[in-house]
Amino acid sequence: MQASELISNSIPPLKTSDSAQKALERMTEFKLMHLPIVNESQFLGLLSEDELIEVKDLNEPIGGLSLSLLNPFVYEDTHVYDVIRLLNLLNLSVVPVLDYKKNYLGLVTERNLLTYASDIFALKEPGGIIVLEISNRNNSLAHMAQIVEADNAQILSSYVQSFPDSTKLEVTLKVNKTELSGIIASFERYDYHVKSVFNSTRTDDGTEDRFNSFMNYLNV
Repeated sequence: MQASELISNSIPPLKTSDSAQKALERMTEFKLMHLPIVNESQFLGLLSEDELIEVKDLNEPIGGLSLSLLNPFVYEDTHVYDVIRLLNLLNLSVVPVLDYKKNYLGLVTERNLLTYASDIFALKEPGGIIVLEISNRNNSLAHMAQIVEADNAQILSSYVQSFPDSTKLEVTLKVNKTELSGIIASFERYDYHVKSVFNSTRTDDGTEDRFNSFMNYLNV
């Protein structure tokens, strides 16, 4: 997905003629810490709430204030991963989107990105979560998928997390079922380390209790 597909049209940019008070009120209204300043279609910079709270006369137009404007932006065809990286790197609440003529097209908000993340990680779908710890030489998603599919299930989403100074990776799998005991057993049979499991349900028919009682009887 590209930045242009995540643009929010419900948040108007500021103009240089807008007062500092209006800028603060708009940030409060949309629960943002930054807003772009745009004249016509020209992007002038990103105004932060921290700059505005230092202003003594809030009736002063922002164009007449001595402000340190930020200048981060992405082009319309920037991949969403790079939008997230920029937002996180600079601790922004919005990222302006421009075309290649530097015309302002709109902005991407944290909420837009959260909704996108919810969709790609299948957070709205019911299912269980399996976290595996593996060697970075054993990162075969195809093999993991085969194990899951052998239990008549499917991987809805997955992501991999690496750690500094470590050869280990953490692989998180979202699976479209919550009865995960068979899948977990298969992973362990193939020497995968199942680090943790979430949203798992298990049918309790008393078999395990009877088995444990029997083993305790044998140990008497």
